[in-house]
Amino acid sequence: METTSVLSELADNWMLVAMFTLFVGAILWALRPGSKAVHQETANIPFRNEDHPPSANRKASSKNEEPQS
Repeated sequence: METTSVLSELADNWMLVAMFTLFVGAILWALRPGSKAVHQETANIPFRNEDHPPSANRKASSKNEEPQS
């Protein structure tokens, strides 16, 4: 058996198994029970300032201010 055919067989079979295992591992890591709080917090980022949105005056005044050195 030549080196080229051995490497070809290794790449065809074992790399497929390795990539599939990596994919399944990533899915299981993302869906683990301990990550629910992290995912919930990340999902709520757009709603953090919903109670007190920034005012228009505050935005206008911050544009006119000079940066402090």
